[in-house]
Amino acid sequence: MSVHTVEIDALQGGPADLAQYRGKAVLLVNVASRCGLTPQYAALERLHAQYAPRGFTVLGVPCNQFMGQEPGTADEIAQFRSATYGVTFPMTEKIDVNGAARHALYTRGASRGKEPGGLGGKCSAPGSGRGRCALRKPRRPAGEHDWRRPSA
Repeated sequence: MSVHTVEIDALQGGPADLAQYRGKAVLLVNVASRCGLTPQYAALERLHAQYAPRGFTVLGVPCNQFMGQEPGTADEIAQFRSATYGVTFPMTEKIDVNGAARHALYTRGASRGKEPGGLGGKCSAPGSGRGRCALRKPRRPAGEHDWRRPSA
């Protein structure tokens, strides 16, 4: 089973249809409106806008499991991200990423012996307040689009 077959709703309801991202580069990001890293929305939007024409997308995944930093409803989250940061990249429904109720989107990576998210790397937020990640370069199956290069 692939992450593309995981059923998850979009933030505003209805299926998010992860199959539409098959062959594309997708950055899954846990987001929260009341987090010290919330200003990342602006940088994520710039990244999404810059590379979307090449088949790249940011996919925001709200979660309230970390110190209650995303308590809002779907409408409140949508209003906040749009009005405050001008976010246009897609978002999923609010889900659990840890524990017994962990959503299948996150069990996909964990079932491969990796940390949630399945990126195969380590992320930390050092005391300086700047997060950093060391991720292994993912392997792209033959025939999948290289998002760094424009499509013909």
